[in-house]
Amino acid sequence: MTKFESSIRQIPYPQAAVYRNLSDLSNLEKVRDRVPEDKVKDFKFDKDSVSISADPVGVITLRICEREEPKCVKFETAQSPLPFNLWIQVLPVTETTSKMKLTLKAEIPFMLKGMVSGPLQDGLEKIADALAQIPYV
Repeated sequence: MTKFESSIRQIPYPQAAVYRNLSDLSNLEKVRDRVPEDKVKDFKFDKDSVSISADPVGVITLRICEREEPKCVKFETAQSPLPFNLWIQVLPVTETTSKMKLTLKAEIPFMLKGMVSGPLQDGLEKIADALAQIPYV
């Protein structure tokens, strides 16, 4: 397993509000208009899963496999060309702010590791950036 971690993002909302929104994926409706349609197609979600189609990767479906209120939401791939797990950790900073870090663990064949490590790290940082900009109210 290869591990990737995003840098820590500061969130101007309390830990409980961030967790509540991230642990119910139907809240993605709030940010549907921010998803770039030229890069992501077939954006679908329900309470426990999210699915996208992205060129050249194809369809990726993530399902919540564990919730640790109020600090962590864990995902696993239900469909992906590369199996991986994703954790979103949320910790309090003050009563009104928190911080977030994403961790991705993937089973990457040795021959592909050099080719996909950079794009995976970049993608993880972009997801962290997007999550840091969500209004968690």
